[in-house]
This record gives sequence, C-alpha cells and structure tokens, in this order.
Amino acid sequence: MSELTLAVLSMGLLIFGVFRGENSTRLLSWLSVLVLLAVGLVLTLTQDGRIVAFGGQFIIDDFAHFMKWLIIIGSSSAIIMSLGFNEQEGISRFEFPVLILLATLGMFMMVSANDLISLYVGLELQSLALYVVAAFRRDSLKSSEAGLKYFVLGALSSGMLLYGCSLIYGFAGTTSFDDLAKLFVTGVDGTTNVGVVVGLVFIISGLAFKVSAVPFHMWTPDVYEGAPTPVTAFFAVAPKIAAIALLLRVLVGPFGPLISEWQQVIILISISSMLLGALAAIWQSNIKRMLAYSSIGHVGYALVGLASGSEAGLQGVFVYMAIYLAMNLGTFCCVLLMRRSGRMVEGIRDLSGLSQNNPMLALALAILMFAMAGIPPLAGFFGKFYIFLAAVDAELYILAIIGVLTSVIGAFYYLRIIKIMYFDSPNETFDRVQDRELKVILAVSTLFVTLFIISPDIILESAGHAAKMLISG
Repeated sequence: MSELTLAVLSMGLLIFGVFRGENSTRLLSWLSVLVLLAVGLVLTLTQDGRIVAFGGQFIIDDFAHFMKWLIIIGSSSAIIMSLGFNEQEGISRFEFPVLILLATLGMFMMVSANDLISLYVGLELQSLALYVVAAFRRDSLKSSEAGLKYFVLGALSSGMLLYGCSLIYGFAGTTSFDDLAKLFVTGVDGTTNVGVVVGLVFIISGLAFKVSAVPFHMWTPDVYEGAPTPVTAFFAVAPKIAAIALLLRVLVGPFGPLISEWQQVIILISISSMLLGALAAIWQSNIKRMLAYSSIGHVGYALVGLASGSEAGLQGVFVYMAIYLAMNLGTFCCVLLMRRSGRMVEGIRDLSGLSQNNPMLALALAILMFAMAGIPPLAGFFGKFYIFLAAVDAELYILAIIGVLTSVIGAFYYLRIIKIMYFDSPNETFDRVQDRELKVILAVSTLFVTLFIISPDIILESAGHAAKMLISG
C-alpha cells in the first residue's frame, strides 16, 4: 500500500539525515522526490476498483488515485523548488523534505479516509508538519508569526471539526462513512436529525479552514506572505488539493443523501470566496498576498462544482484542481526566479521592466496570469468552463452568473501584472538566477497550461473515472 511505503521510507530518510547531518540536505531532498515517485509507482500498480482496508477505515479507488497523483506532483515540486532558496536563505536543513513527506502521508490518509476517525488522524498528521514548515525560517519575524497564526487558527478549526464528528457519532451512532450513507438513505427516525445537520455544519466549517474558504480564510494572506516562498507554493497546491478531496469524499459519500441540507452552505461559502478573492486582491501590493486572495477565489470556483452535486460537477472540480496545480507551481517558480541585488522581489510594482531584462520569464508569467484569469484558449478557461457548465445543468444559474462576473473582476489584477511587466519603465535590473530545477518546473507548467487545448482527454478521462467512482461508491 502506498501509505505504508511512504511512512516506512520517510522514517528511513529521517534516520539517514540524523546520521549524515546537515550536509545531507540536498541528497535527502532528491531521495525524497524519488520516494514520492516510488509511491506513485505503487499507486499505479494498485489493483483497480474499490478496495476497503483496516476494518473499513481506509478506502482505495480511482478518486483516491487521481487526487494522490496531484498531491505527489505538488509535494515533489515543492521539495525541488526549495533547494536553491533554502541554501541561499541559510535554512537548508534535512528535516524540511522529511516534513514534506510526513505532510504528504497525512494528505494521503485524508484522501482515502472512510471513517470520521481516520479523517481526523490524517488531517492532524498533515497539519502538525505544516505548522513547522510555515515557521521554518526561525530568524524571520514574519515566518514565526505565520507559523503561530496557522497553529492557533488550525487548532480552532480542528476543534470545530472534532466537535462536529462527535455530534454525528452521538446522533447517528456510527463514524463509518459506509454505515452513515446507509443510515441517511433510509433516514434517521424517518427524518433528518437536527443534531446530525449541526454536526455536518461544524465539519464543513473545519474543512473550509483547510481550503481557506470564506469566512475561514483569515490566516491565508499572512501565512502566504510570511512563510518561505517554496513553503507558500506548497501550501497553495498540495494541502489545498487534499482538503478539497476530503470535502468531496465527506459530502458526496456518507452525506450525499443530505444534499439539500449542505448544498446551501456550500453555495454561500462559494459565493463569498469568489467575491472576496476577486475584490480583496485588487488592493494588494505584495504578489504573495495577491496570490493568497487569488487562491481563495479559486477555491470558490471549485466549490461551484461541488454545489452542483452532479457527476459532471465533480469531474469539473477534478479538472480544475489539476489545472490549478500547474498554474500555481509555474507562478511561484516565477516569483522565486525574480531577484534584484540578491534579494527576492515580492512587490508587484517591482516587476516593472521584467520584459526588458528577462523576456522569457516575463512571457511565462504573462501566460500563467492569462490562464489564471480564464482567458481562452489557455487551460484556466477550460477549468472554469466545466465548472460553470455543471452549475448551469444543475439550474444554479445565479451561482454561475456570479462566478462569471467575479472572473471578469479578478482578471483586473492578473492583467495589471502583465501591464507592469511590459509597459512600466524599469527601476533596477533583475538578477540572472541560474536555477535549472526551477526553470524546468516553470517550462513544464507553462507548456501544460498552453497546450492543454490540444489533448485534454487524458485529464478529462481520468477525472471522469474518479467522479464516477465517487458518485457510485
């Protein structure tokens, strides 16, 4: 099983790092990437279909395979992106890639959870590792503040989630997803129990924090700005994909029969996230804070597909998260490659003249910004297209209209970056950063976003199988 493989190899790498010391960081990082690829191979070789293990606590299916591969790509890319940055900032320690592996193990457990207990264990395993990497730059006040804020608010969200789980267990008498699904199909005492609905609202609130959806988004801008940039890139992709997967697993699986109860909550969270993400990002001067609000908006779009409650809507969510992964990895590579006089460039106004100093980097960032804005024929357009189409099919017309309008508003701050890069006069010359790993990730991300229209079938078919498995499971 991929989780057992990842757990054993993570412990082995931790022991290896202890004996080799700090000089082993780069070697350990590449070994961690190989471990993730080996886990991906184990995933690929796993038998197709639906496998339940550990007394019904754990489930392996096409949905889990699809989301775990996205998490593997996000985690391995974050480790590679951290190599040069951590060395330059003096925070190159062997614990970093091991913490990423342990967080990935927690994410795998979240995606495959089939019980409220295993759900919580996976969530906490992921969170404990993320608290540490958020404050990994210990000599930075902002990084320490980011870790502390994430820890305090994360503890609050975990408490809400656990309280919701206890309410559901108290009123339904079980924590198993399969048993809950059977119970809600027949009904609790002939009607939906109010206690179960209240517990479900608490669970949604706890998971909404993990995906940084409004109104549980307050940690996101500060943590994104304060954490080291590779950590920010990691936060933006892998944990968010895992939390979205867990939200889908919980709501569509055991609580699928209660769609009339949770759909209105998801619609409210989705609309709030899209509006805040579109409007708040306009006033940001720091590119990492802008990307934080942008990610809040993207979560709102993904929740549109969940709100539709259909197989097409779920397929749209899977496609959207795959495209979101590529767009964010490429964008953060651009941020890491932009330096002036040896320092990171994080101010949006500081991007002036990038097209003259480094035209290829400016072109890549422009393509990624167009994709995030949803400009056709780039991949970002198709992600939103499938989501909004599912909402229209589910007769959620107002939700689809608000989504389109917020996309138009959000295009402003993406296009502003392009305008500053190409039309504003430069202040200083950008450094030539020689980081091949970053450039490779950037090139792959940009090509994926650009060429998605040529052959989208691979992603669409995999997403379709995952959606069908989740609905039927």
